Amino acid sequence: MTKILIIDDEPGIRKTLASILEDEHYQAFTAEDALRGLEILGEESINLVFLDVLLPRMGGLEALERIRKDWPRLEVVMISGHANVDMAVRAVKAGAFDFLEKPLSLDRVLTVCSNALTMQKLREENHNLKKSILTHDEIVGASEAINRVRKTIKQAAASDARILITGENGSGKELVARAVHRLSSRADKPFVEVNCAAIPEALIESELFGHEKGAFTDAVSSRKGRFELADKGTLFLDEIGDMSMAAQSKVLRVIQEQKLERVGGEKTIETDVRILAATNKDLEKECAQGRFRQDLFFRLNVIPIFMPPLRERPEDIVLLLHHFLKELGTEKLEMEDAARDMLMAYEWPGNVRELKNLAERIMVMGSGETIRAEALRGLLRKTPASLESVPNSLKKAENSESATLQNPLSTDIFNLGYTEAKELFEKNYLEWQLAKNSGIISHTAEAIGIYPSNLHAKIRKYRLRTER
Repeated sequence: MTKILIIDDEPGIRKTLASILEDEHYQAFTAEDALRGLEILGEESINLVFLDVLLPRMGGLEALERIRKDWPRLEVVMISGHANVDMAVRAVKAGAFDFLEKPLSLDRVLTVCSNALTMQKLREENHNLKKSILTHDEIVGASEAINRVRKTIKQAAASDARILITGENGSGKELVARAVHRLSSRADKPFVEVNCAAIPEALIESELFGHEKGAFTDAVSSRKGRFELADKGTLFLDEIGDMSMAAQSKVLRVIQEQKLERVGGEKTIETDVRILAATNKDLEKECAQGRFRQDLFFRLNVIPIFMPPLRERPEDIVLLLHHFLKELGTEKLEMEDAARDMLMAYEWPGNVRELKNLAERIMVMGSGETIRAEALRGLLRKTPASLESVPNSLKKAENSESATLQNPLSTDIFNLGYTEAKELFEKNYLEWQLAKNSGIISHTAEAIGIYPSNLHAKIRKYRLRTER
């Protein structure tokens, strides 16, 4: 039942209002002053407050400020028998939904009550939607690489500096852009995204800068471009490395002058936009080869953020997989050590996007409460070669459990330089330990006293092969 609180020092007003609201099937709570009203707000899940302006111990406007601070999504209707325009304006500026004069009109009370409750419901839905979006846009991971990205985002978000986000396809560049916007002073303004690779070259200028009616054959009406739509907010230019040279020139001009003209128009339009750009290309190389404007590159690359590929942060893979499974409504599943090793050894050419697809396949195709290596083998696009076989020289002797592993290290190590000798020893040492522990990376890491992520890095460095 919807709960409504009435705070008024006049018993007659409290009784009349409560009776009216209860007739409409609302549950009414009453308080003779603001302090008691605040206590009730702390005890009950109130949906709407009727608050008198003139109250003992604490005035209504002061109580309104407290309510807006502690219950920001709660609507408050002010009431007063000594109202004037100045008081009403002050109340609305302080956050009141509406202002009613005494004696109260029954129809007016019910109309305002209905409108305020509708607004309160919308606020709750908006809050829940934003919370849901934040969960889906969360940058998940505990690796050093991701922690560096988070730190840079936090430092960069406070300014209006342009940011160039680089990284492979599917690594999460858009998440970085949204995180910057969310933490910036423009968070309550638009976040507008443009995929420069998805828009035909003939239409890119119209999409970015808008057009006037009749500017070209299909321009049957005037239209705002993405720069205008993002005014006072953030414009995210994804895949900017695929933008045509002509469009690059016009984007550079808008950045420099903070003004634009629509296609086919003559009116100059001022724009206040923070630009974030992303690409999977090496723009410095593109500049050297004449495919990207160097002056635009310098304008965009004020703060560079590199989003590392998934294979360079293997310790985040299991965290991400469970995160995606949770989003899909699946409780956290157990995982075999061999399955974990398989995920961490896989190259992930599609990065986080591919991992999310795997989570969906596990959701649909998986069975049981444990993720098993055998099941993953059929779900991954290609089983990691490192988990398929191991050189014969490193396999355990099968004739006896007490048989010793071959030690391939040669005494020639003493004829090498320090760095080369050290790397040769480390490579052979890790090969021997992996074979000793049946190629299970987590067991090997525990046995030799290093983190699994460090062992994964060394396996990639020396191109070691492991045994399942």
